[in-house]
Amino acid sequence: MATATIKAKTSERIKMRIRKGDTVQVIAGKDKGKTGEVLRTLPNDNRVIVQGVNMRTRHEKPTQEGESGRIVTEEASLHASNVMLYSTSKKVASRVEIVVEKDGSKKRRLKKTGELLD
Repeated sequence: MATATIKAKTSERIKMRIRKGDTVQVIAGKDKGKTGEVLRTLPNDNRVIVQGVNMRTRHEKPTQEGESGRIVTEEASLHASNVMLYSTSKKVASRVEIVVEKDGSKKRRLKKTGELLD
């Protein structure tokens, strides 16, 4: 019998330019064009969870006697490459650039509008 080599998933933390609380627009997939706020980032998987986007339905069994089962809808994660930061004032999606201020601090800025995020 041949020995099977199992590849362990190397979970390197990826530096993400999208952060919790940012407004993003989905640019690929079934929810393309939808916008929402980032609820959570998963840097080990390079994924984000966006409010009201990529909804999944899960059926839950009753846990106690006399309780009825229920259907729960919740957001599933999206790959970070499928979302772009969205300017709420100009209503346009844009890439992000890192700008170093004169005092040495780093800020995120939208390339299209020049709007500072931090």
